[in-house]
Amino acid sequence: MLKRYLEYFKDNPEGYWFKRKLYGWGWMPVRWQGWAVLVIFAVLFTLNVLRLDAGSHSVSDARVMFAPSTVILVLILIGICWKTGEKPKWQWGLPKKDETPKI
Repeated sequence: MLKRYLEYFKDNPEGYWFKRKLYGWGWMPVRWQGWAVLVIFAVLFTLNVLRLDAGSHSVSDARVMFAPSTVILVLILIGICWKTGEKPKWQWGLPKKDETPKI
């Protein structure tokens, strides 16, 4: 099963940075560019959390500082995934050969 799973992600003639997840809705990085985007997102999110920890004095401060920047980061990540990845759809397991996405 793991071999078929890896073959699915390696089968990428379109050069997508992100391919559809095999279970659920969303993407998985499959090229170095996708992994780099994910690492940058994680670093920026961590810096956002550290900024929150250092600068907030109340719950309302936390909401004002953390929520908008987090929403913006997530929307940017989704936009990059949408632009450089397969079109998402609900999927549960490996696609059948006749269901492979066509562009």
